[in-house]
Amino acid sequence: MFAVVRSGGKQYRVHPGDKIVVEKLGGNAGDRITLGDVLLAGDGGTLKSTDGLTVAAEIVAQAKADKVTVFKKRRRHNYRRKKGHRQQHTILRIVAIGDHKAEKPAKAAAPKAAAAPAAEAAPADAPAKAAKAKKAKAKAGAPQVESQPTENPAPDNEAQANPPAESVDAETKPAGSKKGSDGGKGAKGASTENAAPAKGAAKKAPKAKDQGK
Repeated sequence: MFAVVRSGGKQYRVHPGDKIVVEKLGGNAGDRITLGDVLLAGDGGTLKSTDGLTVAAEIVAQAKADKVTVFKKRRRHNYRRKKGHRQQHTILRIVAIGDHKAEKPAKAAAPKAAAAPAAEAAPADAPAKAAKAKKAKAKAGAPQVESQPTENPAPDNEAQANPPAESVDAETKPAGSKKGSDGGKGAKGASTENAAPAKGAAKKAPKAKDQGK
């Protein structure tokens, strides 16, 4: 059932259980009020008489609308005025229209609604579980191959694996020694031409004077 009520100069079409926002009405949250100015009422496609029909409502809260800025200006008169305004509203919940009251939500419907998705999810998981079972059977029936360790071709002895390399100096040394034995071609003797005289060298003897003088 529906009804068209008038409050604060505005008309509202309401059903039992609806919430509407109207101009401020006296009262606190939780108080019951009656809207007697019913313009139209009906049930489905048929209209009903509004004689003596009232709409019962409950105040949910007293609230305010969004802020509106009011600015006035008169040019060439140095006139500026700025104000803010928030309209006060009352939130109502329609309890009943005449003898028709709002239906209470069924508490048992919630568990059934929750069980329905779980039942739908169960068949969807069945193919995945069947696929996992087939994979497990395939692994169990597969032949197992024994693994044998392969021998290491490299020798265990490090000396055999890494023999010492012959140095180049060992081959060149005998050649040098041969040249040294052949007449001293390999090495030159030390030069004494530019050597400084020894400090302890004997002084030359003075020449003897002529005896005839």
